[in-house]
Amino acid sequence: MMDASQGYHKIMLALENRERVNFITSAGTFRYVAMSFGLKNAGVTYQHLVDKIFHPQIERNVEVYIEDMLVKSKEAKDHITDPEEMFFVLRNYRMKLNQGKCAFGVQGGRFFGFMVTQRGNKANPLKIKVILDMKAPTNVNKVQMLPGRIAALSRFISKAADTSYQRAFEELKKYLTRLPLLVKPTQGDTLYLYLSTTPKLLALYLFGKKYVTKYQFTMLVKYSMEHKDSTLLSRKWL
Repeated sequence: MMDASQGYHKIMLALENRERVNFITSAGTFRYVAMSFGLKNAGVTYQHLVDKIFHPQIERNVEVYIEDMLVKSKEAKDHITDPEEMFFVLRNYRMKLNQGKCAFGVQGGRFFGFMVTQRGNKANPLKIKVILDMKAPTNVNKVQMLPGRIAALSRFISKAADTSYQRAFEELKKYLTRLPLLVKPTQGDTLYLYLSTTPKLLALYLFGKKYVTKYQFTMLVKYSMEHKDSTLLSRKWL
């Protein structure tokens, strides 16, 4: 496993574009002559470069993602010739490596978010630990975070979506076609108040017979009882 050092600087900027990357210091105004970090599409441009120069090796004995490079050998005897081929390309294009981030002769390691081993790819234990340490989602933001964390491990989860998930999805689509109308109540309408309480939470929902009103009230019981600034209107429901 190898990591390129200052690889972006190997790509020279066109003369007509250098004036667009000026920067000011106490010593004066300067401009980049090589591609720097932070430029739009810099990562895509560098990926195109490494795909081009390592094209004969990619998928055969090399995998490259931006500055991360992985040399893979099927047999121990090839672990000398394969890196030699890689070093020849690096030397030919004057690319340097970050010595502190390189490892040679290892049987596995972390690459592109996965644990690569001689037997295959394993899930990253750190990503698993994040999910194991999670508490049950209690708000919209935490619920939205969960699918993203699961998606990072989805390829390792057998039957992540079976027929029960498909049925649930179809039921959701049917429900979305019958969503109630949100309107303000008019005088004389019959309204229904639904109350739900827990030791820490109080929620009120106001429904009409044929529609749902736009009124929804949720409050923390503990906050209401302990803080003087809570309104009398909210306290009368306790």
